[in-house]
Amino acid sequence: MAIKDTRNAGNGGETHQRAEGDAPALTTNHGVPISDNQNSLKAGTRGPTLLEDFVLREKIFHFDHERIPERIVHARGSGAHGVFEATDDISDLSKAVVFTKGEKTEVFVRFSTVAGGAGSVDTPRDVRGFAVKFYTREGNWDLVGNNIPVFFIQDAIKFPDLVHAVKMEADRGYPQAGSAHDTFWDWASLMPETTHMLMWAMSDRTLPRSLRMIEGFGVHTFKLVNAKGKASFVKFHWKPRLGLQSTIWDEALKLQAADNDYHRRDLFEAIDTGAFPQWDLGIQVFDQAFADAQPYDVLDATKLIPEEDIPVRLIGTLTLNRNVDNFFAETEQVAFLPSNIVPGIDFSNDPLLQGRLFSYLDTQKSRLGTTNFHQIPINTPRCPFGNFQRDGMMQTMVPKGRANYEPNSLADHGEEGGPRETPVGFATTNASAGPDEQGEKLRVRAETFSDHYSQARLFYRSQTESEQAHIASSFVFELSKVGLLDQVPPRMVANLRNVDEGLAKRVAAGLGIPLPKKAAAAREPVDMEVSDALSIQKNMKPTLQGRAVGILIADGTEAAELAALVAAVDKAKGKPVIVAPKVGGAKLSDGSLQKADGQLAGMPSQLFDAVAVVLSEAGSATLLKEAAAVEFVMNAFGHLKAIGASAAAKPLLDKAGVVPDEGVTDLGGAFVKAASQRFYAREPSLRTLA
Repeated sequence: MAIKDTRNAGNGGETHQRAEGDAPALTTNHGVPISDNQNSLKAGTRGPTLLEDFVLREKIFHFDHERIPERIVHARGSGAHGVFEATDDISDLSKAVVFTKGEKTEVFVRFSTVAGGAGSVDTPRDVRGFAVKFYTREGNWDLVGNNIPVFFIQDAIKFPDLVHAVKMEADRGYPQAGSAHDTFWDWASLMPETTHMLMWAMSDRTLPRSLRMIEGFGVHTFKLVNAKGKASFVKFHWKPRLGLQSTIWDEALKLQAADNDYHRRDLFEAIDTGAFPQWDLGIQVFDQAFADAQPYDVLDATKLIPEEDIPVRLIGTLTLNRNVDNFFAETEQVAFLPSNIVPGIDFSNDPLLQGRLFSYLDTQKSRLGTTNFHQIPINTPRCPFGNFQRDGMMQTMVPKGRANYEPNSLADHGEEGGPRETPVGFATTNASAGPDEQGEKLRVRAETFSDHYSQARLFYRSQTESEQAHIASSFVFELSKVGLLDQVPPRMVANLRNVDEGLAKRVAAGLGIPLPKKAAAAREPVDMEVSDALSIQKNMKPTLQGRAVGILIADGTEAAELAALVAAVDKAKGKPVIVAPKVGGAKLSDGSLQKADGQLAGMPSQLFDAVAVVLSEAGSATLLKEAAAVEFVMNAFGHLKAIGASAAAKPLLDKAGVVPDEGVTDLGGAFVKAASQRFYAREPSLRTLA
């Protein structure tokens, strides 16, 4: 309902809006109507402010406490609502209602970076959190994972050390949202178990093009339990319908300058325009016999199960279809708990998972200020719930009667007795344990956790030549940022010799240091079969769907040529974005005014997946004098994107240093086909890679 008001100026020229008719009145938090929201109460027009001004005090008091402690990690996040639909019958594996074929379950998803604060940028080199809260009919199930299937550490006791090392250095308070500094690499080089995760972190997986184009993983091994109590091990996967896509390092750096909120804006706008992002939920299911036969331990969070060994079975689809109504109330206050599971799902003895079961619950009290955080609407189950927990800060429920304990016989005497245990409730599976999963109390790590290099080698050798060059160059960049700790780079390269000799030599050469002696391995690595599923480039979809094409125009642009191009991009399910020197647009060849979606100076080509330059001779001559136009084309070429151009735009392409290749086309059908991919073969001619 539109607010009806009258506006008039106060004594000092300030604006007062007065409610009219049925318009709601402005009140304090306690319902007292407010007559003046522009001026504090003073003794005289220029006198001191009075302590009795309860309106001022309440307003400032509330403002002073608007910010809650941000998450220690995953502080910067973007969330959305959606629905999960189970599409396959897995009742033989799990009794969980959420997996019943045809069942639709409300969900909330939060994506996040890990290292940076809430005000950091969207596009650093970093892991992305991928947390899903399922509001099932049996209670909330939280699958709290990342866009990488493994993690840095094997035991939760090392998590504080990891986070302290990667966060801003304690004495100087920088760098923000980055691992390229002394303390992280000092720690990582002394922790061989990090090597596999480091390969992923230095790859393009940590430079996603869009949150809509990342995979998600549960990371840990969990269990599925069927109605007969039979348990199976499971790994959870999210597969994006739009396919995988990343940026490159130079592009990511320039995106930070172009749009700090690039991923958040991209997700919001996609949902807002009805282009709902989708992922398929997949599972890898296996038994103890398979686990025992592997050269790695399935309880080790630094290891994955190659999809070639156990193909991912798709069992449901996640669709994000609604943006949040209030960022703080939902995205900030949502509390994910790995300990939130439902009947039909259970935990494994993964020592990292076991620590998370405690840590996440504990941290919500510190962050949200109360044990009653589950009563915040975004966290509240959608099914009935009740127990005998009572009181606490910010209690909003009002239980009736005196049943706050059990067992009780109050119901036998005509009073409300409260909820009771149920035979269909959650019960920990009694499946037989694997080797060494029971016995004496020990502070010791299983010997089966000691191979730190085989899967790192598997990952590196599964990449394309271009991806391997990016990994090597990332190691060089990050280790070059290590300052006075001169033992750290050689120590890290010594570890990399256990992964791949070629990689270690490339990194050493890039750093300008001698190749150090290979580090001793706790267990000698073994060669595993290459897994194409681990490569982004091998799994990119040649499609424009969900991608944006920046179309640069100027006065005199051929109207028919522009219209045909826009229609072709639309037909390919891409998003055409018109860019012009002035936001008001450009006057086309037929005299019509084409409004722009953005101004050239504020919409550089790094915001797009491909670009087209549609200019007349006069327009091209004008833009030759515009640095932003030259950079628009130069960066698109440097970021390996397709460039379509009218014949008259050639002088601009020449000035930008564009060299013809298969990704540089005219504005015909070849451009739309080219725009659906990146041209990695172009890169060696543009920059020196390790």
